[in-house]
Amino acid sequence: MTAQAMEEMQPGPQTMHVHIPAAATADVCDANPDAKVIQSWFSSFGAATKCAGPVETVRTRDDNSLVKKILSEPGAGRILLIDNKASTTCAMIGGNLAATAAQHGWVGIVVNGAVRDVEELREVSIGIFALATCPRRSLNRGIGERGRAVRVGGERISAGDFLVADADGVVLLPSWSTNGGRHV
Repeated sequence: MTAQAMEEMQPGPQTMHVHIPAAATADVCDANPDAKVIQSWFSSFGAATKCAGPVETVRTRDDNSLVKKILSEPGAGRILLIDNKASTTCAMIGGNLAATAAQHGWVGIVVNGAVRDVEELREVSIGIFALATCPRRSLNRGIGERGRAVRVGGERISAGDFLVADADGVVLLPSWSTNGGRHV
């Protein structure tokens, strides 16, 4: 897939929902030599083995209160990236939250941390990627930040960046607004 084709798939500012077919991360990297490869070992847990779309970010620490709120909102073809600072002491999503995400139009969830209810996650029609599993639920203290830049696997990720995930890894194309008006 060429860089121009990737650019043409970007939703415009007035677009409420767009289905973007997930290209293979290897093809995205080949077409965009400056694409950012997130240096973490994510595994796939959802029924969809790949996903692509604009990112929404949430930063938290072992608390999924804000995650629940965000996934209950219209996803409009986006991917929620949850930065739990690679903590695996509890799960940030499970079967119920994943089903809520799918019902609300999210195409994927990437967790820098753990998930649970693996058998249920395999039934949900979206891409779900995480570092590990943990059967313990998260705390609910009402903490977290939404829409802020986060750093995962050595790369800065901002809301609006374009993310592609599959069995080979997670690749990021910075958005126009965070990259001076051009794709890298």
